[in-house]
Amino acid sequence: MSDSLRHECGIALVRLTKDLKWYQEKYGTPLHGFNQLFLLMEKQHNRGQDGAGIGCVKIGAENGEAFLFRDREIGAQGLTQIFTRQIKIYSDKMREGVIVPEFPETVKRHFDFGGELLLGHLRYGTSGNFDSVSCHPYARKSIWPTRNLLVAGNFNLTNTNELNASLSERGAHVIYSTDTQSILEEIGFWLDEEHDRLFKAFKDQGLEGAAVQSEISKHMDIGNVLRKATKNWDGGYAIAGLIGNGDSFVIRDPNGIRPCWYARTEDLIAVASERVALMTIVGVNQEDVHELPPGSALVMKADGRHSVESFHAPGEPRSCSFERIYFSRGNDPEIYAERKALGAALADDVLAQIRDDHDNAVFSYIPNTAEIAWYGLMEELRKRRRSQVRQKLIDAQRAGTLDEDLIDKLVLGGWPRGEKVAHKDVKLRTFISQEKNRMQMASHVYDISYGTVRDGDTLVCVDDSIVRGTTLRQSILRILARPNPKRIVIASTAPQIRYPDCYGIDMSEMGKFLAFQAAVALCKDRGMTDLLREVYEDCVAQSKKPTKEMQNHVKRIYDAFSEIEIAAKAAELVYPAKSGWKGELVLVFQKIESLHKACPKSQGDWYFTGDYPTPGGLGVLNQAYINYWEKRDGRSY
Repeated sequence: MSDSLRHECGIALVRLTKDLKWYQEKYGTPLHGFNQLFLLMEKQHNRGQDGAGIGCVKIGAENGEAFLFRDREIGAQGLTQIFTRQIKIYSDKMREGVIVPEFPETVKRHFDFGGELLLGHLRYGTSGNFDSVSCHPYARKSIWPTRNLLVAGNFNLTNTNELNASLSERGAHVIYSTDTQSILEEIGFWLDEEHDRLFKAFKDQGLEGAAVQSEISKHMDIGNVLRKATKNWDGGYAIAGLIGNGDSFVIRDPNGIRPCWYARTEDLIAVASERVALMTIVGVNQEDVHELPPGSALVMKADGRHSVESFHAPGEPRSCSFERIYFSRGNDPEIYAERKALGAALADDVLAQIRDDHDNAVFSYIPNTAEIAWYGLMEELRKRRRSQVRQKLIDAQRAGTLDEDLIDKLVLGGWPRGEKVAHKDVKLRTFISQEKNRMQMASHVYDISYGTVRDGDTLVCVDDSIVRGTTLRQSILRILARPNPKRIVIASTAPQIRYPDCYGIDMSEMGKFLAFQAAVALCKDRGMTDLLREVYEDCVAQSKKPTKEMQNHVKRIYDAFSEIEIAAKAAELVYPAKSGWKGELVLVFQKIESLHKACPKSQGDWYFTGDYPTPGGLGVLNQAYINYWEKRDGRSY
């Protein structure tokens, strides 16, 4: 993805199922849970560059001792800073003799993160402020352990205003307007209700003092709390929560939009946003990592019981396909295979663009995240070339024209030529990201492997997706034009991104999408601007209706043109005219059918098709178009 997007956050949870002495004896450290949390987060660092946060609950803490802790830090190095800070605290206490690792009880008592229940979050913010206060976990505190709550997640809700209004109607004084605060307070409200129900019941039975809290902790129905709290949520989410008594939970939205995986070993339960992180860090096989079913909760009680239970009826499975195309780490076995399949699916269109002339074509990729798809494309092209050569040899043999010259020509020539044409200078990118004129300097982020492209070649570059086209227009195409190819073909493994997302990815402004810009330009070129106004009027007319009754009027704009027409106009819009290059630019986009075939388990495609998995999606689209027409910047939800 050549355009910078804020996107999916990452979560990690570690629930130790033995006492700390076990880990000291088996792993040589009572900090095994703390270390596992750090490694799980580090393996998912691709999911958060804005900040990080961790939380801990110590199960069975004595009355008068703190039992809930958290630490948060803003910035791309937030994760490293948090763990460096905590390790220093731990080391200082060891030197002072307060902590003696051989006696794990000293670790639990004197180190904030020496507990059995640990939660981590990597933040890619799509709203709110960018400071440590905005980093998860969010906390809700009380003197009653069962009323304490830490929450962290990968989510966006589309109906935050309605949820806050519901809280207000119950008498709550709602201060914040973010969906994070809404989620925290909604779960917290029903947690309080469950606590109060049990408190009254056990008091009526004559229980007093610590016995009441003990029975509340044992009988608290977390599944019921979650069923009530999430009843009216609209959006995509994978959320983990710690309760002060040692209970914990992880929930996933009914459509399975956001990813969530868990694994169980003899001494811990671990949860992460990506399967491969669990495979690598926890040391389990692929079949031992389980996907949390949509609409389900993994509930872990303080006494060691755990279960997966439904909190909401599952909807149509619509897992985010962008996870497979771009967001998740590519070393997951399924994702690796799917990205190769996405690249291979571009072969027909790419061959049509090079006119089957491999001798004068070079295949590469940009950015680096498109490398796996490039492998898939190259593999498919070589398979086709082998089949082609084989048939020509057979035909020549039958015709009696097979000789050494023909064999040399077929076997030694005309094979797909792959090169790493563009190199990314990561250090330079870090430096210039703080400059006001970043785009002016961005052309130096990538450097060309000079000599890989000959004057007059067709240069095919695989990109994983084209969203806004800004970096393509202002930087990448200028770089790729330097060797003077006769044609540049940018082949996107993703289809045309036409609609806003509201379930995690920060792309909600219609006017910034390259495909939308192209469709609008075509309307203007062909005297169809009335269509743009009519769509606006229809969006305004339905804006006061319930989201369940809304229609996708924006589709009418795209339906007026073919995908090829929109791609051609998009190429015109990003053409690097100021570079002095005079060659031809072609944009090739993945077909929806090919996307679904390559990623059969991830059918979430609303940003391509406009077919949203929840009613709130259409509400966001409706507002996004109104904002575009009225020239209002900012998110539409």
